[in-house]
Amino acid sequence: MNDTTQLPPLPDRLSIDPRSKFHVAAVFEHDIGINFNGKERNDVDEYCISEGWIKVPAGKSLDRKGMPMLIKLKGTVEPFYR
Repeated sequence: MNDTTQLPPLPDRLSIDPRSKFHVAAVFEHDIGINFNGKERNDVDEYCISEGWIKVPAGKSLDRKGMPMLIKLKGTVEPFYR
């Protein structure tokens, strides 16, 4: 990629939920990926690099607001632009 100067830096903590205070819309204008413990994950809803965790949906279960129930997995988190 030659346009890396135009890409915003990936934050330490990021959420795909627009209601979250950790949602950064400028990052989602580009395609991003998450490596978790050496494997690429496509189902990550939120991550934190410094604390070393990701949140992923727990099957098909939903909370009372209709949002997926999330579980926290701990390990090495490496976000990247595709």
